[in-house]
Amino acid sequence: MKAASNCQDFQHTIEKAITISGVGIHTGASVNMTLTPSEPNTGIVFQRIDLDGQPTVKADVDFVTETRRSTTLENNGAKVSTVEHLLAALMGTGVDNILVKLDGPELPILDGSSRPFVDAILETGLKQQDAIKTYYKLRQNIYFTDENGKVEMVAMPADDYRINTLIDFNSQVLGTQHASLTDIADFNEQIAPCRTFSFFHELEYLLSNNLIKGGDINNAIVVVEKPVSDEQLQRLSQQFGNVQKFEITSQGYLNNLELRFTNEPARHKLLDLVGDLALVGFPFKAHIIANRPGHASNVAFAKKIKEHIKKIRHAANVPQYDPAKPPVYDIHGIEKILPHRYPFLLVDKIIELDTNHVVGIKNVTFNEPYFQGHFPGNSVMPGVLMVEALAQCGGILAITSVGEEGDKFDTYFVKIDNCKFKQKVVPGDTLILKMELSHPIRRGMCEMHGTVYVGDKVVAEGDLVAQIVKQKND
Repeated sequence: MKAASNCQDFQHTIEKAITISGVGIHTGASVNMTLTPSEPNTGIVFQRIDLDGQPTVKADVDFVTETRRSTTLENNGAKVSTVEHLLAALMGTGVDNILVKLDGPELPILDGSSRPFVDAILETGLKQQDAIKTYYKLRQNIYFTDENGKVEMVAMPADDYRINTLIDFNSQVLGTQHASLTDIADFNEQIAPCRTFSFFHELEYLLSNNLIKGGDINNAIVVVEKPVSDEQLQRLSQQFGNVQKFEITSQGYLNNLELRFTNEPARHKLLDLVGDLALVGFPFKAHIIANRPGHASNVAFAKKIKEHIKKIRHAANVPQYDPAKPPVYDIHGIEKILPHRYPFLLVDKIIELDTNHVVGIKNVTFNEPYFQGHFPGNSVMPGVLMVEALAQCGGILAITSVGEEGDKFDTYFVKIDNCKFKQKVVPGDTLILKMELSHPIRRGMCEMHGTVYVGDKVVAEGDLVAQIVKQKND
């Protein structure tokens, strides 16, 4: 059940639409859910097609409105409940962009796990998209505690995504259980099959109060830790239409299901945590340890992680510049690639270069010719020249990515969008110029996102599109 090996540098959607039908465990409402492919950078979006205007709500922690027994999202008039099992399946299969169409208020519970969703996604297959996927690494430990619930959670910086969970319900049946996920690639086999669980006394209360209307004997593990009478078992059987004679197993579980793992409840709590943390909205890598997690604590924890990532988002990928390290291209190497010359060559050296990105350096001195006329006495580098410096770096990336050795190319920029200038650049500053492909180069068109740093601060950024043209032989 492992997902196919995919390039983790690119975003993914599904190959074709999938429809899954069932009932919501809490509402009991029948629902048809259709997973449809979505464009790059759109993320996971839910759409209520049964409501006027077919409103949507993004899978984002900022839109969580309820965490009592499941995770509920609401925005723009669209309310969707019990999203965590599908979100976990999308994380486990590596789906980044998808539109989830629903004709009801709650996702189908199916067997109470993520496995039916995983199976459906893997059956239809994934489609690699022309968009880079950026993972964020934490810069410090992120803590969350809830003394009332005795919850302790921490996300630590790591080079991968791993989770350890512990549950302790003060139950003689469950005891203290641990579960771990050391590689997200193992989610589909080790975590996805694990079903939700409930205690017998909770089940009686929920049923008598007209809750879990969609619950049946096939979608939850029932833990029995207190003595139960034959009358109680008979009443439960009647609630489910006398489909089964209930008994208590020697392990302390209702005989409706057999455990798939000895620690299936702990693994399901880990599954819920994976799904709830998908609401951070940014792919990230961390080692997470969670003691006694639940939906409310998961969501509060996700908010703290999102806050941290938003603060480090630009700084997370700041190139490290070591002036003593030999460059990929010095100024003489650059002159062999670009046609620009003084006073319009605005890149001094290239320090990083691969098929997806380039990093260049521009040292700004008081001797720049434009300072004579641009704000004399208050020297500020013109923003358009910062964009030109980015463009020249992008030209090096584009030209070195196409053709064969000896071929000559020019790059002509055809569009510049979303330019922002956040801080002035003055003599003495060293610009770190980073250009990243937004999509693979196709038919001579190169789309890039550029960022200009001074130290670890972003001073300018924008989206640039260039056309690569081969020079004609004389």
